[in-house]
Amino acid sequence: MYINELSEKFREECRVALSEEQTKSLSETNNWSHVDRAKVHSDWDVLYKKMVSHVDAADPSNEDVQKLIAEHYEIVSRFYVPSEKAYIGMALFYGENEGMKIFHTEYHSNMVNFVGDSICFYAYQKLKDT
Repeated sequence: MYINELSEKFREECRVALSEEQTKSLSETNNWSHVDRAKVHSDWDVLYKKMVSHVDAADPSNEDVQKLIAEHYEIVSRFYVPSEKAYIGMALFYGENEGMKIFHTEYHSNMVNFVGDSICFYAYQKLKDT
């Protein structure tokens, strides 16, 4: 399942799940004070640089791509462990937020779409019913 295959109703449920889960986590963790943000940003940079070679060459469902998305999920989980819907909500956020689009485009012009579809596929395969 990829982003463009999601109904608008489900997309909205995912946006809500992301907002609710992040808000709860921020409240419970003093704004994610437990997270080493410099390490997270460094790890994301390394990860996205590894992903670049796959954007034009591989399908988001590709096993190697999905291993990279598992790394992405691990990094995200340092903040809080998102449910299936919240993780898909994050993929939607990447595509809808201007700052996130710019961030991803700095790695590759199609990175935000590739990561979004890869996250969506991962969430459906690995996080179903969480």
